[in-house]
Amino acid sequence: MNIIFGNDPGLDSKHIVLELDTIRIGVEGPEQTAYCVVENIPLQEMSIVESLKESHHNLMVEYRSQNWPACERIIAQLTGMWGGELDTFYEELSKRISLLKTQNLAESWTGIIEK
Repeated sequence: MNIIFGNDPGLDSKHIVLELDTIRIGVEGPEQTAYCVVENIPLQEMSIVESLKESHHNLMVEYRSQNWPACERIIAQLTGMWGGELDTFYEELSKRISLLKTQNLAESWTGIIEK
């Protein structure tokens, strides 16, 4: 898996590009979105690639909406998919969600990671 940054990854339709996180350097800094390019899709997953892409997209939408139960359900479904290439991301996101569930987040929370 390769990771690329930018607001428009600009790859053609031959590649599977999935959003990971949006990062902002400093409080007023520009935002950059990290994407992964999935390279090795197991043959047995080829018929469900569109469904996997949709599930991953829904995960990111639910994450930004603070819908933690939906996130946990989707992560459980996606772990092991993509030939395991995204498992470390899903594990880290799961840890982050466990921590976020214990916090009172502002309504303005967007999920952007500040560095």
